[in-house]
Amino acid sequence: MATILYRLGRFSFRRRRLTLVVWVLLLGLFGVGAAQLSGPTSDELSIPGTESLQALDVVADKFREGADTASARVVFTVSGDATLAGRDQQAAVRAAVAALRQAPQVTTVADPYQAKTIAPDGKTAYATVSYAVDATEVGDTSRAALLAAGDSARRAGLGVEYSGEVTERAEAGNAAEGLGILVAAVVLIITFGSLVAAGLPVLTAVIGVAIALLGIRITTGFLDLTSNTADLATMLGLAVGIDYALFILSRYRYELAAGHDGEEAAGRAAGAAGSAVVFAGLTVIIALAALAVVGIPFLAAMGVAAAGAVAAAVVISLSLLPALLGFAGRRVRPRRNQPTRIPYGERWARGVVKHRIPALILSVVALGVVAIPALDLNLALPDDSTASPASTQRKAYDQLAGAFGPGINGPLLIVVEAAAGTVTPAGERAQQLISGLDGVVLASAARPNQAGDTATLTVLPRGGPSSEDTKKLVHDIRTRQADFTAATGGATLAVSGRTAVDLDVSEKINDALLPYLSVVVGLAFILLMVVFRSILVPIKATVGFLLSVAASFGALVFIFQQGHLAGAVGLASTGPIVSFIPIFLIGILFGLAMDYEVFLIIRAREQYARGAAPDEAVVSGMKHGARVVTAAALIMMSVFAGFVLAEDIIIKSLGFALAFGVAVDALLVRMTIVPAVLSLLGRSAWWLPRWLDKILPNVDVEGGRLAEQLAHSDRRPSDQGPTTGRDTTVADI
Repeated sequence: MATILYRLGRFSFRRRRLTLVVWVLLLGLFGVGAAQLSGPTSDELSIPGTESLQALDVVADKFREGADTASARVVFTVSGDATLAGRDQQAAVRAAVAALRQAPQVTTVADPYQAKTIAPDGKTAYATVSYAVDATEVGDTSRAALLAAGDSARRAGLGVEYSGEVTERAEAGNAAEGLGILVAAVVLIITFGSLVAAGLPVLTAVIGVAIALLGIRITTGFLDLTSNTADLATMLGLAVGIDYALFILSRYRYELAAGHDGEEAAGRAAGAAGSAVVFAGLTVIIALAALAVVGIPFLAAMGVAAAGAVAAAVVISLSLLPALLGFAGRRVRPRRNQPTRIPYGERWARGVVKHRIPALILSVVALGVVAIPALDLNLALPDDSTASPASTQRKAYDQLAGAFGPGINGPLLIVVEAAAGTVTPAGERAQQLISGLDGVVLASAARPNQAGDTATLTVLPRGGPSSEDTKKLVHDIRTRQADFTAATGGATLAVSGRTAVDLDVSEKINDALLPYLSVVVGLAFILLMVVFRSILVPIKATVGFLLSVAASFGALVFIFQQGHLAGAVGLASTGPIVSFIPIFLIGILFGLAMDYEVFLIIRAREQYARGAAPDEAVVSGMKHGARVVTAAALIMMSVFAGFVLAEDIIIKSLGFALAFGVAVDALLVRMTIVPAVLSLLGRSAWWLPRWLDKILPNVDVEGGRLAEQLAHSDRRPSDQGPTTGRDTTVADI
């Protein structure tokens, strides 16, 4: 692989105009495709085959009602001594209802006075607005009409708030990406001491993200993708795009300093550092693509889209970057006559090796303490209860909960099926059964369909949509399904509704978390065993990864769930952690952790194989890799931390968790725990049974065979190229 990448790097540098034209055409092609083929995104998070979704399909079929059509609630309130029973208040509410009925795409509006959706104190009421289409197809005109319908009621002195996904707009672009890129550019300028050299990784990363986002827009024309997919791809694409270009550019400057011309330096950089970039990128891609094995379609789609952004970053770093280096010429060369001093990586490594036991104990204890809040991890899908307190959705949620009880925001839909003509007594039986359960405020009378074989009931729980009481109630109802069927002579009962769908999704993700973690850990062990030809090094690496994940979970729960330091990250409200954040965190951190492991430890392995003492091999690895890994980690932290500014709770929490996880993994686990453990293990760290060594493939990530070929070529009289006088590998960056 290193030889192929070496040739690719030289070709891209030499034929840089052709390479640039190809990429410009490719970008244009993706742009045209996105303009012609793109479709809407959706925030509908569901899993086909769950009981709740199957029940919604039954409702759509038996009642001829669109189970997936959009709806919204308009909440009316009065203050002081007034009530909604007053003549002026009734006139204002009915005027708003009339305006809502005239809004585009609206099918029905339930008048609060007719539907009896007025609170006992008479100060709060709500109207339910139903649409003919799902939320993704509700147009801006319809949304504007919904929000404008309450203006007359406001002028009459009523409070009007709105809830439901129809009221939510796609966020306008924020400063998250820009701030992350700005900080990354500063780190690159400090690292390279050159504006041109600092700008190239940013430029290639932005191009990679642009292609990935256009690809996602094309995909929306064929597959359902969530609105967060693009943000995730942007976040990850920027981070790895800058980092991968940083690794190759660092090696390119090293080769220039060694005396090679630009084309040869580009080839060697692509062959050596590029090999490690391919390995690192494939690791992240495999981890994200492995989300498909958990059986959750929307997670698989998000994972594949993010993997596409990583793949774009890898390909651009290996082809477009060498071409841009050709255009940049001497402006990316390292400064000459820099003062000789001991690299900080070497000083740090010698300190860790000297005090390895205290360094190891303190680091592990610190990570353990940070991870403690993870024991309180509570997962759920986001709802209006976690929206900003200043938003109309949160105000409506709180007003409804205060007037009608928390369960009004998370009603359950009970679907009863029976033989034709027998559903009415079965529905009455279901109402009696559910009314007697703990946690039920109200179970409505059954509403049968015209065929008399299906009925629905609405159940108001005592708790909110994501509360433990509601989860327990859903479980209690489902445990009585068999008894209900036996008592009614074959009728069936299912729990559905938006609340049940969300609970089913969260439960499915929870069940998938440990199997996915097992897949990732197993993959990490196998990949690292192949790369390092060792048993203990992969064990050490995977344990370090688990420590990083645990600490990230702990910090996430500490701030986003428990609310400590919430103001520091601009968090307006707290609640359960979004269900799929942990599984994404595991996949992404796994890939990034393996990147740092390879770039730091591959040099140590090489030096040990050449006869260096174990401790000196560790110090050598840190000496050559610490600077670039630190810069890479700071860049990733900057990019991820920039997304903490986002309003979307999913992007905000994922950005924070990834920034914290990278900081912990790169700066504490890989640069402190790893050298300390390797020093303690000594020669046994690199032990591998002979039989296993024979069957494991040799992937040559460090480019050792390429280095030997180039060194042999340098020694031939016919070779006119400059020589460095020694073999070099990826670890020399």
